[in-house]
Amino acid sequence: MPQNLQEKILTAASDLFYSQGIRATGVDAIAKAASTTKMTLYRYFPSKDDLIVAVLRQHTENFRTWFITQVEAKADQPKAQLLAMFDVTSELMTSPEFRGCALINATAEFPQETGPVHQVSAEFYDSFRRYIADLATESQLKNPENLAFQLSLLIEGALVSEQMKRQSGAAEQAKQAAIMLIEMSQS
Repeated sequence: MPQNLQEKILTAASDLFYSQGIRATGVDAIAKAASTTKMTLYRYFPSKDDLIVAVLRQHTENFRTWFITQVEAKADQPKAQLLAMFDVTSELMTSPEFRGCALINATAEFPQETGPVHQVSAEFYDSFRRYIADLATESQLKNPENLAFQLSLLIEGALVSEQMKRQSGAAEQAKQAAIMLIEMSQS
């Protein structure tokens, strides 16, 4: 039971942080949404900062698993998977619940570069770029690390563009740029 309550708190916090913003969401609201008390919440997470980091870490793991599964469902070859990333991103952005990248949003709220929010975000994007670089390496493309950085920037930019203006076509434009970058990287 305690593990379920901890998960319930994480889920409630995640939903509220994403829909309302981290700073705008109080611990009282999280406890109420999780059908628990502040005292119980603090038993699992000694501070709101600890809860924020736990939510972001859980989000990154869940997102990574979901994203890779979706990419692999769309394409079975590494080179095709590089482009499938943009299709998955496009589908994510068309969801009515889409409010941008949770990590980008969090770092905007907590701009201190040495803080834990930035650390979690940086770790995720480093991991994301490694995933892309591995696909580029398996595709025998030149400069896989540079290509991974470029493709990651296209995805990040598309996410921000779509957050600022819905139905912007950013994912398709990013995919077209990715096609050119991939073609230029072929051995």
